[in-house]
Amino acid sequence: MANHLRFVGRTVMVQNGNVDAAYGVLNRILAQDGVVEAVRRNRYYEKPSRARRRRAFEACRRVYCAEMARRIAFLARSSRQDPWLGC
Repeated sequence: MANHLRFVGRTVMVQNGNVDAAYGVLNRILAQDGVVEAVRRNRYYEKPSRARRRRAFEACRRVYCAEMARRIAFLARSSRQDPWLGC
């Protein structure tokens, strides 16, 4: 087993011979890293115009999700004053 950080994060140990649980954990790790989508995407040729459109959509989605997470964190902060006092 390699001690490099890149491999340690993707190492799945099989405990008590339970291969199915380890396989599920491995699939979850690969899905979170985006490996599954990359393999499916590279299965067929993607036209350059579609690739540009997909990358632009992914960039917009990242910006939107980051902004929404920032807004939710702002509203859910614990030191927030009550906007409707006495209600």
